[in-house]
Amino acid sequence: MKKWLTPLALTLTLILSACGGGSTANNASNTSNEPAASTAPSASPSASPAASGTITYESESGPVEVPANPQRIVALTNAPNVLSMNATIVGVDQWTAKNPLFTEKLSGVEQVSEDDLEKIIELEPDLIIAGTEMKNLKKLGEIAPTVAFTWGKLDYLAQQVAIGKLLNKEAEAQAWVDDFQKRAEEAGTQIKAKIGEDATVSVLEYDAKSFYVFGNNWARGTEVLYQAMGLKMPEKVTKDALGPGYYTLSNEAVADYAGDYVVLSQTKGVVNPIFETETWKNIPAVKNERIITIDTEASSYSDPITLDHLLKVFTDGFLAMK
Repeated sequence: MKKWLTPLALTLTLILSACGGGSTANNASNTSNEPAASTAPSASPSASPAASGTITYESESGPVEVPANPQRIVALTNAPNVLSMNATIVGVDQWTAKNPLFTEKLSGVEQVSEDDLEKIIELEPDLIIAGTEMKNLKKLGEIAPTVAFTWGKLDYLAQQVAIGKLLNKEAEAQAWVDDFQKRAEEAGTQIKAKIGEDATVSVLEYDAKSFYVFGNNWARGTEVLYQAMGLKMPEKVTKDALGPGYYTLSNEAVADYAGDYVVLSQTKGVVNPIFETETWKNIPAVKNERIITIDTEASSYSDPITLDHLLKVFTDGFLAMK
């Protein structure tokens, strides 16, 4: 799911979230963090891999009859997971639409929200994917079969399998999960051999006034670094950010939460005065050029496309350091 919490939206996110982006271990939030991982919803035994017809998907709210091979999906949530399975989306949320990783795949796709009921009707969807917090679920269900997920109820890998089941592509989804875990573990072994088993990594993000440090399941590659690769976070990060998913810092406190290595999530056009101060310049990771920068907009989800992208960014970045 997406952790669309740009710094300006972090407060809103917590409210919407209490949810969490569940994570494998303690995961709770990558997305929003926090609930422990749970088992993905399952398709009924009668759901055979048919090219046409319908299957029964066991959603959080009960069984839903959905197309066995949906051709016109409106994805108000989980669009990146759907895109990773090469399914056809005709309507998508604004956050996915603005993500540079999905620009090509979403060319010509209509941007919609749950309130755009008339526009969604015009798109003639055969499946709608939504969030359980959305107020128009009943109306959406009158337009097309609608399956809603609770943000953060599933960890990032279970969420992909759940989407795979919904799209009648469970085997494909599970195959990606198994392969990703293997590749990430191997990369983690290589990186720890390079930087040391006990080296710590912090994931930081900033707006014009404050900084944020993240736990192990709030997107921005945190699932990759901490869960899949097994890298360590500083003790203070574990104490303050692991549970809630993220922790807000004053500029003066950033140094206390910076690990031996820092992944810095940056949004274009956002400037923070700390970068011109001795406080920043004297952080060991900064002085030793142990900084990996990532684009916030391109790293706010935890789907296969984003995770594979960040796995390469982190692997190349860490292994290239002196």
